Amino acid sequence: MKQKYRIESKYSDITDFLGNLRSNGLYNKICDKVRGEIEICLVEALNNVVRHSYKEKEDNVIDLELTSTNDSFEIIITEYGLARPKLSKPELNFDPEDIENLPEGGMGLFLIDQIMDFTEYNSVNGTNRFKMIKNLS
Repeated sequence: MKQKYRIESKYSDITDFLGNLRSNGLYNKICDKVRGEIEICLVEALNNVVRHSYKEKEDNVIDLELTSTNDSFEIIITEYGLARPKLSKPELNFDPEDIENLPEGGMGLFLIDQIMDFTEYNSVNGTNRFKMIKNLS
């Protein structure tokens, strides 16, 4: 089953989208633990679009395509802002005991990489796509 959504590049629209998603039958068939993991990744990815791609300008769109099968939940985020020049697999090397010197960036991408089973980013002719897949079986 596939569903498409369009939201504006506002943090409040991300919150509203997640609220609507929680009442969606497609999404509610997934166990609570996995839904929580998917939500973390969605929030991180969408916040990155607003912050980095659209530089917090609110008059832009973000298209989302969600596909659910018995085996996986796929998310494709499409946006038309600044392309990320390098979206590599992040590594966080820090001392968790040293709270004063925690890294300021990259933690969201690190979480996404750890939680999702597959991620892929590409940018072609001003269209940026970020695909995430979570295996359900």
